[in-house]
Amino acid sequence: MELERTLPRQDMNAARWALLAGNFVIGCGVMVVGGALNDLTRSLNISVTQGGHLIAIAAVMMGVGAPLLAAAVAHMDRRKLLTWAMLWYSLGHALCALAPNYEWLWPVRALTVLSAAVFTPQAAATMGFMSTPAHRGRHITFVFMGWSVASVAGMPMTAWIGERMGWRLAMMLVAAGGLLAAWMVHKSLPAGIRPPALSMRAWRKVFRSPLLMAVVLVTAFQSAGQFTVLAYAAPLYKFEFDANPEQISIMFAWFGCLALAGNLILNRVVDKMGAAPAVTITLSMMVVSLLAWPLGHTLPLLALVLVPWALSGFAANSGQQARLGGLSPRLAPALMALNTSAIYLGHAVGASGGGWLLTHHGYGQLHWLGLALMLVAWALSWWAQKMSLPRSAFDTPPQGG
Repeated sequence: MELERTLPRQDMNAARWALLAGNFVIGCGVMVVGGALNDLTRSLNISVTQGGHLIAIAAVMMGVGAPLLAAAVAHMDRRKLLTWAMLWYSLGHALCALAPNYEWLWPVRALTVLSAAVFTPQAAATMGFMSTPAHRGRHITFVFMGWSVASVAGMPMTAWIGERMGWRLAMMLVAAGGLLAAWMVHKSLPAGIRPPALSMRAWRKVFRSPLLMAVVLVTAFQSAGQFTVLAYAAPLYKFEFDANPEQISIMFAWFGCLALAGNLILNRVVDKMGAAPAVTITLSMMVVSLLAWPLGHTLPLLALVLVPWALSGFAANSGQQARLGGLSPRLAPALMALNTSAIYLGHAVGASGGGWLLTHHGYGQLHWLGLALMLVAWALSWWAQKMSLPRSAFDTPPQGG
């Protein structure tokens, strides 16, 4: 069923923008801890490494939750599912803002982000289900662009608010955004969207495919490579470069603006170029930045070193969503869930590995671990790009349980 052929263009556009807005709020919420990490560690009297553990705990919950919840919610109407996911996200962030200490904050945060494990993959799968093949890649990358917009506005805003007004206000703003996004999704998404539920046979087909699993692992390794450094960007700017709150916000905004530009470029070319080559190119660009990292002796020089990475970082995730959606639209709900799981488990691995390096060797070694993980991602992507399997190998209708 391809709903784009029956939906008026205005309604299709409203649905796309609502899902983009939802991903924007999801992105802001996921990144709020990293952006406000300096104030959060100071306010709760915890170490930077403990703050990194807060990122890792949430990432593990999202990573494990995405495929499990995908199976649990398979039969739900997507408008109801995505609306309730945003409401849960809003409530959770409000409770996080009220947490009296770290011991209360981390379990509430862990439960809150389960809604992110539902929203991002199901929004992508829903848009792929509603789209025709000719526009599927473009529409999936469009809704995922909400993450890039969050990096432009959300990360710098939470960093500045965290430094000047406190991390609790930043959490409350995410909660307010969640309410607005829930209303937009409920108002704009058509009722009755229920992609076919996947059988056990279909799940086995995913896990037994070397190509599909290699593509998912690309996401895991590149996400880990990025978050080895990005999870600790705020304290890195502060303690290594003596940056003030405004300079930290500017660095996040610089990265975010370039990330949005990269996603916009990808959105225009992905269907013509092909998602697999686009992803391999973006990974190459991130490798360049990590190799050049030692040249960033000052904040302005580091800003230049970050250009290739920033242009490609979020575009790589968007390209991966389109890549998996194109490989097998029928298996898209499972693949999007696994891809989201890979993103967040990569966050956990990167934050944990970066935290260990930070404790034992300081900030100066973070990029080397990030580079090693990124090279593995590039090699897997290149191999998967060279694989040649007919779509029919994946898209035979799922049967039986």
